[in-house]
Amino acid sequence: MALSIASPAFQHEGTIPMKYSCEGGDVSPPLAFSGAPSNAKSLALIVDDPDAPDPAAPKRVWVHWLAYDLPPTTQELPEAVRADALPAGARIGANDWDKPAYGGPCPPIGRHRYFFKLYALDTMLPDLGRPNKAALEKAMQGHVVAEATLLGTYQKTK
Repeated sequence: MALSIASPAFQHEGTIPMKYSCEGGDVSPPLAFSGAPSNAKSLALIVDDPDAPDPAAPKRVWVHWLAYDLPPTTQELPEAVRADALPAGARIGANDWDKPAYGGPCPPIGRHRYFFKLYALDTMLPDLGRPNKAALEKAMQGHVVAEATLLGTYQKTK
């Protein structure tokens, strides 16, 4: 079985419900993981938006959530999971609001794509403090044994 990531809250390539955005509760959606390879020692999660600020003229990738050192046996992250409620041993990085937490979709213009990327690693990463995406990806280099992606979209209603 291949590594996979899904959400009971929205379909792959579907619309992320408002409750998981800045217009709603700004809480993380529930996520389900399966198929971690037997040689995986940890999982990492990166959630980002490559369409910032405008999908017609993107200028940067906006990072919404970073988590790493999740146990490879992790099968789910519940809705509205806080950093202190992640599985034992898990660590969290800084999003682009410089917060160690999930930050929901909040696109200034247009419909943006949000990539929930799950990585299986052949190692536990060291304590990186509160890494940004670049630091986490650098630490993961050479250790990714499988990856999976869930894509959701969101456009503000107001």
